[in-house]
Amino acid sequence: MTSADYLMKMFGLKGEKAVVIGGTGTLGGAMCDTLAYAGASVIVSGRKEKPGTARAHTIRQNGGIAAFHMCDCTDEASLQALVEAHGDATIVINAQGDNSATPFLEIEEEEALRLMGLNYHSVMRSCQLFGGKMIASNGGSIINIASASSEIPLSRVFTYSATKAAVLNLTKNLAREWATQDVRVNALTPGFIPAEQSRKVLTPDRIEQIMNHTPANRFGEPYELATALLYLVGPGSSFTTGTSTVVDGGYLCKTI
Repeated sequence: MTSADYLMKMFGLKGEKAVVIGGTGTLGGAMCDTLAYAGASVIVSGRKEKPGTARAHTIRQNGGIAAFHMCDCTDEASLQALVEAHGDATIVINAQGDNSATPFLEIEEEEALRLMGLNYHSVMRSCQLFGGKMIASNGGSIINIASASSEIPLSRVFTYSATKAAVLNLTKNLAREWATQDVRVNALTPGFIPAEQSRKVLTPDRIEQIMNHTPANRFGEPYELATALLYLVGPGSSFTTGTSTVVDGGYLCKTI
């Protein structure tokens, strides 16, 4: 067996179909690229048509298989339509999410419900709908994007942290329930990797705080998260379920 054959055996995704909800964003887009280049056919899904179609076009130009499917995952009918069109997916990535730095005592119900709906409820519904399809067929792999704030409290982003903690708990519960039905459910847990939802809270003083608490003393790059994703969805991780794979430059291990 050549090294190339071995790598394809462990990480190759030829014949797999992946739906990436939130694939129009920075992190989700990097995941789409990685999945496609590993051999999967990729459905780039999100609310923004222009970046979604551009991502799919670039993947195709580079020899991959990709298409864009517009979906507002907080809208039940829109999510149902995505599942109806691509319910044969063997890999589902829930990368949708948003953030807010509103001080706790100033958080209004509308904002709290919006973030809970996007960051948690839409992930739960995606897992229900796609997971049901996987159970009825030959299994599959679901990856939910959590956060370092799923594990420890993170100041200034109260609602976001609560929703991501819920996502991590959901992931572990589903992994336990579905393991015997060949559906693996794992969380991918990034530290500070600047994306749309985090840039708006990255003030100079906040960046200094982050660097002081991150042993690697830098932000992560989207490809570093996507590389971990490739392990979680690949054939070589067939005994891996219920995990939180952390990509954070050491953030969670820092104390004093």
